[in-house]
Amino acid sequence: MAYMKEVEGKRVHDPLHEKMAKTRCKLVRGPVIVGAGPSGLAAAACLKQRDVPSLILERADCIASTWQHRAYDRLRLHLPKQFCELPLMKFPKNFPTYPTKEDFVSYLQDYADHFDIQPVFNKTVVSAEFDQICGFWRVTTTGSEKEVTEYVCQWLIVATGENAEEVVPQFEGMNQFDGTIAHTSVYKSGEKYSGKSVLVVGCGNSGMEVCLDLCGNNARPSLVVRDSVHVLPQQMLGTSTFGLSMWLLNWLPTRLVDHFLLLMSRLMLGDTSRFGLNRPEIGPLELKSKSGKTPVLDVGTLDKIRTGNIKVCKAVKRLTRHAVEFVDGKVENFDAIILATGYKSNVPSWLKESDMFSNKDGLPRKPFPNGWKGEGGLYSVGFTKRGLLGTSLDARKIAEDIEPLWKRSLINSKKYSIR
Repeated sequence: MAYMKEVEGKRVHDPLHEKMAKTRCKLVRGPVIVGAGPSGLAAAACLKQRDVPSLILERADCIASTWQHRAYDRLRLHLPKQFCELPLMKFPKNFPTYPTKEDFVSYLQDYADHFDIQPVFNKTVVSAEFDQICGFWRVTTTGSEKEVTEYVCQWLIVATGENAEEVVPQFEGMNQFDGTIAHTSVYKSGEKYSGKSVLVVGCGNSGMEVCLDLCGNNARPSLVVRDSVHVLPQQMLGTSTFGLSMWLLNWLPTRLVDHFLLLMSRLMLGDTSRFGLNRPEIGPLELKSKSGKTPVLDVGTLDKIRTGNIKVCKAVKRLTRHAVEFVDGKVENFDAIILATGYKSNVPSWLKESDMFSNKDGLPRKPFPNGWKGEGGLYSVGFTKRGLLGTSLDARKIAEDIEPLWKRSLINSKKYSIR
C-alpha cells in the first residue's frame, strides 16, 4: 500500500504517514525495562516478588549478551560469588569461588527461568520520551524486520548499564597499520595469535587477563600502561581481597583500610613501579569511590611482567605500517593490536531526557547511592560503578518504590471500571 499526500495539486509519497501507519502501539501495564543483562533481570525479579509485572526490551537475541557474545573465553568473575549474586537467588553451592563465564551465564538463565522473566528480544530502543500531556513514557523500538513499535508505560527503568558500547580510541596512523586491530569485545582467546607480537592497549583487569591468555598461547604480548594503576593480590590472608576490604570497612575508615591494602600488596607483590606500574597518589578504595576506577586484582599477570614475558610500554603516540611509536620515543613492530579500552553508556543516544543522566558520560548525575531515581517515573539500575552489589541495591529500591504506586493504580482502575 502506497501512502500519498497532496502537495500543490500533485499526489506525492508521504513517508511520515507511512511510518505512523506502520508503527504498532502497545500499552504496558507495569514498568518497561530497557536491557536484559544482570541489571534488567534483577529489576524484573524484585518487581515480580512484589507482584508488579514488567516488560524487558532487549536489542540482542539473548539475555546477558555482553557475557554471551562479547566476553573472552577465560573470563571469570573477579570477585567471589557471594558478592556477585543477584537479589533473591544464590549461586549453586557447587560453583567455584570465582565462577567462569559459562557458570555465570548458566546462573543468569536459571534466574530468568526461576522468576519467569521473558524479555522481548531483537528490540532496539531508538527513543524514549516522557509525554507531558498524558503523563506516560513513549518508548520507540525497531525490530529485526525494521518494524517500529511504540510501548507506552507509566514507569521506565534504564538497565542498559555502563558497558553498552565499546570505547575505541583513535590513534594517528590507524588506517596505515597492516596488522589487525580489534577490541576485546571480539577477542575470544589467544590461540590465533600464537607466535605473534601483540600490543594490548589498556591495563585494567581485562587488559591484564588478555595478556596472560596471550602468554598461555605462545604469543608475545606487550601492555600499554598510560596512567597509574593499583594492582592488588586477588587473595590476602587466605581470603578474597575484596571480601577482606568490605569487612575492614565495617570497623575502620577508608584511608586506614587503603593503607593496609597497600602494605600487604607491597609485601606480596613487591614494588610494582619497578615494572612500569606506578600507583595513584590516593588509595585503591578511595579512588574507586571518587572516580569509579577499579583496582586490578592480579591473577598471575604480574609474574609474567616480572619475568619479561609481558613487556610494559608507555602510551601510544602513532601507528605506522608495521610498527607503533610510543610517547617516550620507542618504536616497536607488532603483528596485531588489541584494544582493552573498555565500554561506555549509550543512554544519551536514545533517552530524550537530560536531568537524570549526563549527556557527557551517560551516567546518572547524582552519585551513588542516590542515582537510581529520576522524575516522572524514570529509574536506573546498574550504573553505580559498584558492580553487581550496586545493581542489587538499585533493583530492590526501585521495586520498593514502584510497588505502592502500582497498587494505587490498580485501585484507581477498578474505581473507573465500576463507574
